[in-house]
Amino acid sequence: MNAATHVFRTAAGARRGERAVFWLFRAATWFVLLCGAAVFLNIFVKGSRTVFKAEAPFINTTFLTEAPESLYIFEWEGKKREMGDREFRAFKEQHPAAANVATESYVYSAGGIWPCIVGTVLLVVGSMTIALCLGVSAAIYLNEYARDGAFIRFVRLAILNLAGVPSIVFGLFGFGMFVIFFGWNVSLLAGWFTLAFMVLPVVITASEESLKAVPKGFREGSLALGATKWQTIRKNVLPYALPGILTSSILGIARVAGETAPIMFTAAYVVRDKLPWEVDRLGDFFFQGVMALPYHIYVVSSKIPQNDYTERVQYGTAFVFLFIVALIATSSILLRNHLRNRYKW
Repeated sequence: MNAATHVFRTAAGARRGERAVFWLFRAATWFVLLCGAAVFLNIFVKGSRTVFKAEAPFINTTFLTEAPESLYIFEWEGKKREMGDREFRAFKEQHPAAANVATESYVYSAGGIWPCIVGTVLLVVGSMTIALCLGVSAAIYLNEYARDGAFIRFVRLAILNLAGVPSIVFGLFGFGMFVIFFGWNVSLLAGWFTLAFMVLPVVITASEESLKAVPKGFREGSLALGATKWQTIRKNVLPYALPGILTSSILGIARVAGETAPIMFTAAYVVRDKLPWEVDRLGDFFFQGVMALPYHIYVVSSKIPQNDYTERVQYGTAFVFLFIVALIATSSILLRNHLRNRYKW
C-alpha cells in the first residue's frame, strides 16, 4: 500500500511538473510573438501615415514614385508651407519675391523612395538568382556525385561555418574581391555576388537536405530503365526537391533584402539621380551603383539630424520595405506549394 501510494504521488507530481513546463514554454512563445507583433504594429501604424492619406487616391503616390529630396519649410503670405526641392525651386521662379524668404531645410525629408525600391528589388532578384544557380549546383554535386570522405565532410563543415560569418565580413570580402581586385567598382554586379556568397551556405544546406529527402527508389528505378545520371537527377530528383529548395530561397530573400553592411561597401549609393535602366549602353547597367531601402533607412536614421520630418520617412520606408519582402517571400511560398501539390509521391 505504501509503495502504491508513493508511486501515485510521484505520477501526480510528474504531471504537475509537466504542466508547469508546458505553460513555461507557451508563455515564452507568446512573449516572443507579442514582442514581434509590437514592433511590426508600431511600424505599420506610423508607416501607414506616410504611405496612405485620407483623401483620394488614398495612397501617397509622391512617396512611392519620386526620388528623395530635401524639405523646405517657410512662411508665405501668413501660411506655413512645406515643399520639396524641385517644387521649391519652381515656386521661387513663379514668385521672385520668395528668393530671400527664410527657410528651414531638412535633408531626405521630402520626395519619395522610388529609386530605393527599384534598387532593392534588383539586388534581391539578381543575388538570389546567382545564389540558387550556384547553391543548387553545389548541392547536386555533394549529394549525387561526390563520394563521402574526409574532404567532402570538411567541405560540408566549411559551408556550415560560413553560415555563421557576420555580414560585415562578407561586405569587406566583396569590397576587396569584386570592387577592388576585379575592378567592378561600387555596382550592381559587385552587390549581387557579395549577397549571393553571403546566402550561399543557407541555399546549399537546404537544397542538399531536400535532395536527400527524395527516396532512393526514384533514382534506382530511373537508372534501371537506362537513364543517365544527369537524366535521373533532372527528371526524377530535382522536381521533387524543388519545394525544399524554394524554402531555402525564402530564407535567403529575408536575409539578402535586409542586409545593409554588404551593400554599403559594394553596391549602395546615398543618392543617385538616374534610375538603373537610364544608361547609354547595356553593359553600364551592371556596373552602376543603386539606392536601396535598408541603406536609405540607415542613412536617414543615423547620418542626419533627427526630427519629426525624418521620422515619417524612416517609418514609411520601413513599411514599404517589409511589404516588398513579404510580397517576394509570398510569391516563393505560393510557387513552392504549387510544386509540392504537383509532385506529391
